[in-house]
Amino acid sequence: MSASEPAHLEPANFRPQKVLILTKLSRYEFEKRRHPELTERQLERCLRNRGSDYNMLLYHHYIHKGVENTVNSVFRAAGIETKVVYRFDYSDPNIEWADAIVTTGGDGTFLLAASGVLERNKPLIGFNSDPMRSKGQLCLPQKYSVDVKEAIDKLLKGKFRWTFRSRIRVTLIGENIFRPPVELHDQQLLHPEYRYLDMDLQLRTLKENTPSTDESGLPRRVLPVLALNEVFIGECVSARVSYLELSFDRNKGIKQKCSGLIASTGTGSTSWTYNVNKLTEQNMEEILTIVKEETGFGIRDTDPLFVRKITNKFNEMLITNPEEPRMVYTIRDQLVSSPMRSECVKPRGFARSIGVKSRCFDASLVIDGGLSFPFNDGTRALLEIHDVDALRTVTLHEDPTEVSFKH
Repeated sequence: MSASEPAHLEPANFRPQKVLILTKLSRYEFEKRRHPELTERQLERCLRNRGSDYNMLLYHHYIHKGVENTVNSVFRAAGIETKVVYRFDYSDPNIEWADAIVTTGGDGTFLLAASGVLERNKPLIGFNSDPMRSKGQLCLPQKYSVDVKEAIDKLLKGKFRWTFRSRIRVTLIGENIFRPPVELHDQQLLHPEYRYLDMDLQLRTLKENTPSTDESGLPRRVLPVLALNEVFIGECVSARVSYLELSFDRNKGIKQKCSGLIASTGTGSTSWTYNVNKLTEQNMEEILTIVKEETGFGIRDTDPLFVRKITNKFNEMLITNPEEPRMVYTIRDQLVSSPMRSECVKPRGFARSIGVKSRCFDASLVIDGGLSFPFNDGTRALLEIHDVDALRTVTLHEDPTEVSFKH
């Protein structure tokens, strides 16, 4: 690919010799690991006493394993060496061994896989192993959960285009920035309810660059993980106001009191960012009613189809191309910290780089809802989009999810 050629026009060539298949741990497998001392009948009784449907767990386990086994066998039939691993064995040596990473699971498994792929040249492809329970927004379209061979045939014949999903690089500056992160999913698995999560991100040994300092002499650290969906910065207790100094694209910093900052990629614009900013039909109906009262225009505010059309049109504008080389930021529950209008920042916008300085008491910087890094008073963060950090994924030809995006 020439330097001037757009990344997505790079010739589609998928000829891996080794494929690492990262498969999710089904709820049934999770419970078996959690209670190895129980017989099958005892496990069934234990789950039923807890209110879980043992038969449904087993049913969805077999659906998932069926897709996993099919993906593995189709790659092997094509002469490609494969290795199937759970999250416990998703290690740097296994990732380096593979020419491509394939997931069987849902979006959680895909995000886990993405956290280990730091090089632009290694493709990541996801199969949704249970479309009945997971939308699998990041995976191949649901029809390929059944037509696995068709999907792999298209990949091997080059009937796809590369999609380079932008990711967020985070640089921390300040004291105590080398403290180990907290894995939020491990915390939830230890909850007395034993809540199950698709993605139980097992912390790998974090490979750090040689520690450096910035111009002020403070320690500087580029985090060894990239955000595919979003970065959240704010107080750990949601009821407490987050106090942050924000600067966008290196402009002058502005002090903000809010419920936290979400910096999202185009991929993440369909997730948390979307749900924070979307309008409901109730919102739209009330707005149209007010507009009619104030202007006298004959807006069909009582027509449900019209309200739904306008609502959907607004919400569609919130979704950004995953290859867009900039972030969508959202300042949650923004409080105006200064009476001066010039000090106000729009609660939603775009930026290629975002600078954040913490004035918080007990805050965290959370990557993709999984890894939580301390981010307290005086600590600074620089969030950036770099082309070299993009995640290489695929969009199959005639994929109905391939849409044009408006910017």
